[in-house]
Amino acid sequence: MIRAAMYGLGNWGQTLIRSVQTSSDKIRFTHGISRNPDRLTDFSRQMSVSITNSFADVLAEKDIDAVVLATPHSQHAEQIKQAAEAGKHVFVEKPMALTAASAKDAADYCREKNVTLAVGFNRRTAPAFIGLQQAIASGRIGEILHVEGQHSGPTGYRLKEGNWRGTRAEAPGGGMTARGIHVLDGMIALLGRVQSVHAMSERKILEEAEVDDTTALLMRFENGVTGYLGSVFATADLYRLQLFGSNGWAEMRGPYQLTISDLQSKIDTTTYPADSIEKAILERFADAIKGEAAYPVDPYDAVNGIAVVEAVVKSAETGETVKIG
Repeated sequence: MIRAAMYGLGNWGQTLIRSVQTSSDKIRFTHGISRNPDRLTDFSRQMSVSITNSFADVLAEKDIDAVVLATPHSQHAEQIKQAAEAGKHVFVEKPMALTAASAKDAADYCREKNVTLAVGFNRRTAPAFIGLQQAIASGRIGEILHVEGQHSGPTGYRLKEGNWRGTRAEAPGGGMTARGIHVLDGMIALLGRVQSVHAMSERKILEEAEVDDTTALLMRFENGVTGYLGSVFATADLYRLQLFGSNGWAEMRGPYQLTISDLQSKIDTTTYPADSIEKAILERFADAIKGEAAYPVDPYDAVNGIAVVEAVVKSAETGETVKIG
């Protein structure tokens, strides 16, 4: 059993703890770190988690194997290095940093210290994504020519003034850091790294949050495949990842639905059972720590994803295509 500490006990940090605390035999949270432990008395008791306001004290605990970071994005890189220095394995929520340089530095440091670094792209464990990977690997839709994706929703309306998630400093590129980066990670997993980006990003309707609400980008991958990705922060929920091949197309619509079409427009839709992808990705982290299986996300692929977000900001400002690397 991997014993973990959660740094950041907002809604998402609590969700991650709840996903495994009473149901997993691979990972369990024993500690939490929050600026205001007193407000979490009930949660602490319900989840049997000891809560402190000191990250340093938790890192000094010999009985803790790993740290999960659900803190503001700008803090991730330094916190990753602090945990690695203490010999703790690290699971960090996306994005793992806000610059490609700091993300690479953190990844290099974890490799130097021989600790596992896992980036929390939970949709890598979604049944529909695994089915999509299998369909592509089998050649079912042929040679991949183009990819499209969309991850949008009403998050922007919920970001009130003062919420760090609603600032340009913590959420560059509009919805890319909160939503779009999930689809981007899926694209990188399936196609390899991105070579260039041309983007538009605007704030059209949001008032309290200062982030852009409408972001769109065109990409070229290193293997020559072209792609489009959109993220709208002020609309209804939608997650879509669709690949177009020489023999047909395949579309992942949310974590549990996969639709495939051949050249004759014969449509085959599979709906998978809804399991917890939060639990699944944390258990993959535990497996990686124990050396039982590789973690599904290469940290350096995640670095490429951060480089794309940086390129989105630059391209939107200049109107030019930005090359990566």
